[in-house]
Amino acid sequence: MNSCELTASITALANALACKLTEDELNLLGVTLTQLADTLFTIATQRSICNRNRK
Repeated sequence: MNSCELTASITALANALACKLTEDELNLLGVTLTQLADTLFTIATQRSICNRNRK
């Protein structure tokens, strides 16, 4: 899957969810996924720094 297909798929998923969820549910899902993304970035950065320091 290329980057255009990936972003189109994500947009389609967001639109499908928006049709089924209430505004409160959308807000909760959005902040939950944002926290998940932030945590994954934190873990990846920490691993990168630790691996760099081991070399």
